[in-house]
Amino acid sequence: MDWQGQKHSEFLMQILLVVFAVVAFAVGYAIESFQMMMLIYASGVFLTALITVPNWPFFNRHPLKWLDPSEADRHPKPQATAAASKKKASKQK
Repeated sequence: MDWQGQKHSEFLMQILLVVFAVVAFAVGYAIESFQMMMLIYASGVFLTALITVPNWPFFNRHPLKWLDPSEADRHPKPQATAAASKKKASKQK
């Protein structure tokens, strides 16, 4: 799952849980049954987990492009400069 997919999944989870909570409360209040309210909400949590937890293809629409290993070997990591190491040394004292 990419970063945008994680954001979308979390937003979808929040919306679905609130919707199922409101529906469960309304039905439970209307028929005066706490048990039915809990069953509806529990099924909503299960359905929400089924939708948002697996890595579905629509959560992978913006894949990250990683650097090729051969390309990474040609561009070594930048080394710390002498000024940066002096700053670290003065902060530690």
